[in-house]
Amino acid sequence: MLTRRAFNGSVAALAGAPAFGPASAQDFPSQDLRFICGFAAGSGADIIVRFFAEKMKAQAKRNIIVENKVGAVGNIATEYTARSKPDGYTVYVTGGSALAATQSIMKQPSVDVGKALVPIGTINRQPVMIAVRTDAPWKSLKEFAEAMREKGDRATYGTANSSARVVGAMFTKVAGLRSVEVQYRTGADYLNDLASGNIDFGIPDNVMAVAQERAGRLRVLAVSTPERLQAAPHYPTMRELGFDVSLSAWFAAFVPAATPKPVVAQLNQWLNAVVTSLDGKAFLNGFASDPWANSPEDAQALFLREIKNWEEYVKLANIEKQG
Repeated sequence: MLTRRAFNGSVAALAGAPAFGPASAQDFPSQDLRFICGFAAGSGADIIVRFFAEKMKAQAKRNIIVENKVGAVGNIATEYTARSKPDGYTVYVTGGSALAATQSIMKQPSVDVGKALVPIGTINRQPVMIAVRTDAPWKSLKEFAEAMREKGDRATYGTANSSARVVGAMFTKVAGLRSVEVQYRTGADYLNDLASGNIDFGIPDNVMAVAQERAGRLRVLAVSTPERLQAAPHYPTMRELGFDVSLSAWFAAFVPAATPKPVVAQLNQWLNAVVTSLDGKAFLNGFASDPWANSPEDAQALFLREIKNWEEYVKLANIEKQG
């Protein structure tokens, strides 16, 4: 039996609860949005976040403020987003593949990303690259691999993120190398060592690799994607060159998991409009990545698969758990 007191209490509770129905989605956004970046201003991730913040501002008809939550290889930003109010006003633009990797790389992840976050959509596909200094004598991956075999465990290479570590482990295994991995905090940190010959090769992300190749500081020998990139078809894949290595990195935008579906759908519409625009394609192609627009449902299915895949990648690369 429902008493008057219980009835009044229920009405009061409902009145105080946030209205996340279709009507509220129609009113979204009623305030400025925040785009969260897990890395420092000027980094490759920051450049991507700021581009999409600027372009989606026109779609949302609201200011979009970029906040850099730096630390713990992106985990500070991940925690911040997961604990934010699930109302669509806090959007985390980051590497989806790297975010998936944290579940297997951290000893005790503070956030179960597969449950705490949902993607509103994907942004691009991008490779990891094998690169040597510009004046290195090796012009092909095959020639380079032969030289590294001869060098044995005196050969060294630099990595600065989980994807690079996995590609390094895959490549050295299939190429029969005994090269020693040297871990750096960022890709920029090993550029001088690569240029001076202190390390033999690096495994940079595409943003850094393309910029440094244009500046004449390194030469890209191959990319990790299964097929050649439409944006940069002149880069051969490791697989086509006889080294069965395949790993694609990708960026996406995420919100807290309880964000209402109508709001997620609206954000997805704006994101996809930028990804598929001429400006979006030119921007993404500029650092050897292919635009990749997706529905929230397809992006979520991909994200959950990647979380599972990274369990195997971490074992393959013998990546020591952090934290």
